[in-house]
Amino acid sequence: MINLGIIGTNWITQQFVEAAQTSGLYQLTGVYSRHQDTATAFSQKNGDAETYTDLDKFFTQGHFDTVYIASPNSLHFQQAKQAIEAGKNIIVEKPAFENQAQMERIQELLRQHRELHYFEAARNIHTPNFHAIEAQLKKMPVVQGANFTYMKYSSRYDQVLAGKEPNVFSLKFAGGALQDLGVYPLYDAIALFGVPNEFNYFPEFIQTGVDGKGVAVLQYAEFNVTLNFGKTTNSYMASEIYGLKDTIEIDDAGELGEANYFDASGKKTLISEPVTENVMLPEVRDFARVINEPGNIQNQTDYLRWLNLSVQVNKMLFNLRQSGKIVFYDERDN
Repeated sequence: MINLGIIGTNWITQQFVEAAQTSGLYQLTGVYSRHQDTATAFSQKNGDAETYTDLDKFFTQGHFDTVYIASPNSLHFQQAKQAIEAGKNIIVEKPAFENQAQMERIQELLRQHRELHYFEAARNIHTPNFHAIEAQLKKMPVVQGANFTYMKYSSRYDQVLAGKEPNVFSLKFAGGALQDLGVYPLYDAIALFGVPNEFNYFPEFIQTGVDGKGVAVLQYAEFNVTLNFGKTTNSYMASEIYGLKDTIEIDDAGELGEANYFDASGKKTLISEPVTENVMLPEVRDFARVINEPGNIQNQTDYLRWLNLSVQVNKMLFNLRQSGKIVFYDERDN
């Protein structure tokens, strides 16, 4: 049984903890929040774990071996660094870190603590439906690119329209569309096609200074992949991967709820499975098997693949930000 500590008590943490507990592979033993009332409420709802409002005490006194970090993006690096130094496995909600320097520092610490593991919680690539898309793509003799769309209106945008600056729409906390929903289609693209040769990001800025939505174009040797994502409106456009006369159609590049294959004659075949369980269950099961059986050859292979993918996505996120001229507050010259 993996003893789990969590940082952050928002809805995504609740969903992760529910998935972890449903799997039967984890038990929640530590909750950190800046406020005692939120820590207590979360603990009582999820099994009465120990609560902390002091991060140092959380890491030194908490009875857990793995920590799930779901704090604002700008806090991920320092908290992950502190977790590794305290001897904890880390599961970091996407996007893991702001830039390549932070990622390299974490990788350096992991090389010094080879008994520990790092995972980025990019849930889409762990799902059965992603694997079905991946398998179908391998059967297509010709690939001519893709369009991936993931655009959902954020309730926090109502606060922006009211003149406020919530964390997810703040440069102070490394927010914006690319750093949130944009991570999912970027993971899709790099996991399926690899790292592009060229890239451009065309952001649409909102009043807080972050990108509310945008379009990224990834240029490969023989085709382009377009990523369309945002948090200020809704899109119902399907995502597609193009063969010669055949096409894979995906309802949503982030959720991957349904995928169909259209052959050269236009015949439609469902290749996905109905999503009937917590969408985070596949990733928590994957993380658990690596933590519980680190010597297993398949687990080692999968872990190194996920690790390499996380590093590649981190680099591309930074490069796309540079292309779109997005600079976070803590990266600016004083």
